[in-house]
Amino acid sequence: MTAPQEQKTGDGKPLVIWRLTDGKPGHENQSLGLSNALARQLAVTRYDIPAGGRLTTWTHWLSGHFPAGEGLPPPDLIIGAGHQTHLALLAARRASGGRAVVIMKPSLPRGLFDLCVIPEHDNVSGANVFVTRGVMNSVAPGRSAPGAKAVHGETVGRGDTEQTLLLLGGPSRHYVWQDEQVVTQVAAIVRQQPGERFLLSDSRRTPTGCMEKITALRLANLDLIPWQQTGPGWVAEQLGLSRAVWVSEDSVSMVYEAITSGAAVGLITLERGRPDRISRGVQWLIDERWVTPYRRWQETGALSAPPGRFNEAARCAEWMVAQWL
Repeated sequence: MTAPQEQKTGDGKPLVIWRLTDGKPGHENQSLGLSNALARQLAVTRYDIPAGGRLTTWTHWLSGHFPAGEGLPPPDLIIGAGHQTHLALLAARRASGGRAVVIMKPSLPRGLFDLCVIPEHDNVSGANVFVTRGVMNSVAPGRSAPGAKAVHGETVGRGDTEQTLLLLGGPSRHYVWQDEQVVTQVAAIVRQQPGERFLLSDSRRTPTGCMEKITALRLANLDLIPWQQTGPGWVAEQLGLSRAVWVSEDSVSMVYEAITSGAAVGLITLERGRPDRISRGVQWLIDERWVTPYRRWQETGALSAPPGRFNEAARCAEWMVAQWL
């Protein structure tokens, strides 16, 4: 449960949020991002409740009971992300009231929910649909100010920090991963700024041996942190400390997290597979200069400053406060 902040809702009471969870980090990152964004605007008391199995939640919905919420204050908002939370959202609302907010395109008819928060690439619209650019996340903007100017040959500054973060993903159905292509780009980025401190981490998807190839470069200003040595919240913490971030193009969620932090963001470029909604979304970020692809960086020697604020959880929370709260 989160502690209420000083600001109150219109009736002077904290907003009660039931956040239904399915145990999947990607889903919980989205619902946590929206919950935290609301908490930055209003006093909030949040309860995290496991969604339960599909058969169980069907029974709860049919019976009009939601045992997991018994004894808790009735919710103003019930928020969930992931298919496992969909029936639980409806069961909780039927039993206890409140508004049901589903994140991502639901498996049930959208009209059953009070609000559907759905990424733009799903091409969904409707009176109860809030469209986001990419997926929401729980990253809070760092110390950099959107609109700061890039300096030729340097990344955009972030206060007095001197760290650039590099984040690697791995093979996916949208991109072709080649170790040598990635290692070559990492080497060029790090060597171009010998006075900068670089911190690089891989992920579960990064092929075995890629980190060893980067280690073999023996770059004095590059520290390597294998994903096994990072804990929950490590990426978000490092994003807040970094004035620039490079992300491999396949890691779309991390790209959006990096943009949300307010850092200047570069893309470690990969060969794309067949054009699809994921690669088209990345291309939109490039075209709108939210990110700088490696080839453009080679030509200019600089990462583009972000053209404004990019925080979809905050934007959604602002809409909810204005319309409902």
